[in-house]
Amino acid sequence: MALADSLCELPNGESPFPAVVELNVGGQVYVTRHRTLVAVPDSLLWDMFSRKTPQELPKDSKGRFFLDRDGFLFRYVLDYMRDLKLVLPDYFPERSRLQREAEYFQLRELVRQLSLKANQQNSVNEESWPASDLGEGIRGASCTTKPRLATSSALVPPSPPSSSETTQARRSGYITVGYRGSYTIGRDCQADAKFRRVARITVCGKTSLAKEVFGETLNESRDPDRPPERYTSRYYLKFNFLEQAFDLLAEAGFHMLACSSTGTCAYASDQGEDKIWTSYTEYVFCRG
Repeated sequence: MALADSLCELPNGESPFPAVVELNVGGQVYVTRHRTLVAVPDSLLWDMFSRKTPQELPKDSKGRFFLDRDGFLFRYVLDYMRDLKLVLPDYFPERSRLQREAEYFQLRELVRQLSLKANQQNSVNEESWPASDLGEGIRGASCTTKPRLATSSALVPPSPPSSSETTQARRSGYITVGYRGSYTIGRDCQADAKFRRVARITVCGKTSLAKEVFGETLNESRDPDRPPERYTSRYYLKFNFLEQAFDLLAEAGFHMLACSSTGTCAYASDQGEDKIWTSYTEYVFCRG
């Protein structure tokens, strides 16, 4: 009874929230039913959309309720709240991060299921790990051969791998980085160019290479669940500085092979003489 008294309801007993709710989660837009958001009692979303009013919750510029969380992983949180079942793709490397999101949203049963799956995966890995060849060799040698004295060469520690050997150990491949930019320039190129910020830096190539190079700065929301050995052209970076992308590629052992660019020009307005140049540029990087 105390729980019912604490719920936020209109005088007629209805919820002040609409039946269909729009959410902005970390820049990703979701549309779902209000009853889905309150499906798990005592969860964070249940508390937000049953005990509070719409005026108390933060909103973005378009009036959508805003949550400052991982927009990509929220899709799995929302899927769980629809039917209270955990369904993940076969290849899902973000399990620990999803568990952290589940803990934030106070979904105790989802946290338990994720922990259980993680423990099962660890036990499978331990059972499938082969017996040590070194141990087998020692047991076999104790019965058939005499132990040999270690020579002086065996006491010398192995030298660390050279930079060339380290580069060869990395997987070779290509990554293409592209961006679309525009800037305004005055009459006869006399005025200073007014550059605009690069809207988005795209990344094309093998999924595993892109994740290795860019890590957490890679936005996978447009092509989630892509297996590591498949190729994609739908990734983009969370930052807008080309030099930062080049630094990450150089640190990973990539070097630029080629680049190409196209551009168009148009007048900024019918009355003015300023011109807007729009260009699209791609840089091809290679390793190995």
